Amino acid sequence: MSTSTPKTPAGGPAAADQAAVAALTQRVVAAWAYQDADSFAGVFTEDGTMILPGLFKKGPDEIRAHMKDAFETTYKGTQVTGRPVDLRFLAPDVALLLTQGGVLAAGESEVSDEQAIRASWLCVKRDGEWRLAAYQNSPAVQSLPTPGASSHT
Repeated sequence: MSTSTPKTPAGGPAAADQAAVAALTQRVVAAWAYQDADSFAGVFTEDGTMILPGLFKKGPDEIRAHMKDAFETTYKGTQVTGRPVDLRFLAPDVALLLTQGGVLAAGESEVSDEQAIRASWLCVKRDGEWRLAAYQNSPAVQSLPTPGASSHT
């Protein structure tokens, strides 16, 4: 994983802040492992957003409701995995974390190309705690649509 930060008078982010931001991924992995929508939503700020393909949720209540339903249906029995690939501090209390990973079905140990994602995590430090202000993921291997091409055959 690479880390970078703008030059600051203090010499950059503290190791504890770097670790706390990177640990947000493990908080999400743990919440998913227990299928715990409350803990999952608790990673987000009060105005935090979650964007997935075809989905936009804002605030812990919307995120919690979505994940509660997903853990009872689509994501029942699944696990999620992710690892940081880049971490940049944009300010002492704002960081951008990039990860890659995906959802594992029961019995899977590796994310298939079809399920692989890349994600952006905009993290903020509020009241001494790092939280997720915005999360967005997209398929890792799917190409962008060709402008002007029709999806009809």
